[in-house]
Amino acid sequence: MKTRSFSPAEMEERVARFAGMKPNKVAFVDTRLPDHERDIFNMIGYGVNEDPNTKPAIADARSFTVTHNGCHPGKGSALHSHETIEVFIPLTGRWSVYWGDEGENEVILEQGDVISVPTGVMRGFRNAGDEYAVLIGVIEGSNPPGVQWHDKVIEAARETGLELDEEGKIKASRTPAE
Repeated sequence: MKTRSFSPAEMEERVARFAGMKPNKVAFVDTRLPDHERDIFNMIGYGVNEDPNTKPAIADARSFTVTHNGCHPGKGSALHSHETIEVFIPLTGRWSVYWGDEGENEVILEQGDVISVPTGVMRGFRNAGDEYAVLIGVIEGSNPPGVQWHDKVIEAARETGLELDEEGKIKASRTPAE
């Protein structure tokens, strides 16, 4: 059987070099909230990103997207849900994945552990270690539907001047200083 042929240069276009990536600090409506400030690196595909200006390292995503989330201790994603399965894998550090309508349940993940959060479950994550760490997020689908945020997150984000438009993308209603 003959397989596809890729030159080294063509394959290099499909390599995401983490060291050379610049983080998106406003990829989601919760990222202006103090407990949810984080660096988001779209490695493969756009994922459920809410920033219409996002440029992933590898745009050709088929059946899954990969994002790296980096943040300082105590910070991470606010409560949200997806219509897709979401997988978390700590690349570095120790992470809390919490879930439930008010985030009342929690599991701690160590480096290399994996959790698969089912669809429709309200979930969030936070760096449970004592230094900056990176968590890998994998979402099924090439063009997955957007995030459904907990009502409290939407209200708090609105106070920072961020809202979502009809398509689920971030729009600034005002700057935080206003």
